[in-house]
Amino acid sequence: MKKILLLAVFPLFAFQCSENNDANLSDELTEKKQEIVDYINSFDCTESCSYIAFGSKPCGGPREYLLFSSNVNLGQLQQMVAEYNEMDHQNNIQTNAVSDCAVELPPNAVDCVNGDCVVIN
Repeated sequence: MKKILLLAVFPLFAFQCSENNDANLSDELTEKKQEIVDYINSFDCTESCSYIAFGSKPCGGPREYLLFSSNVNLGQLQQMVAEYNEMDHQNNIQTNAVSDCAVELPPNAVDCVNGDCVVIN
């Protein structure tokens, strides 16, 4: 009888651990995104701005584009974003995520206006 009970309870523990891992990765993604946004926001734009593809949609392609000042250390930003994008991709796989598969297009133009990077329509 104990063996049956263990077999019945074990899958519940396995599922609970999976949920905890998914929640932990989701929390890590939230923290990593905030770290990247804070890094970008620590630089005022004085000259020009650009953008970078950010996130990984389950169907492929970025979730959005982040605007940033040309004053950032581009190599550091690219590394931070690449790490985030890989974490997001792994999260999609682990959670069997789905999305609308809409293609996020990059901005046509961005510029520095009053110290902030903005999309120019």
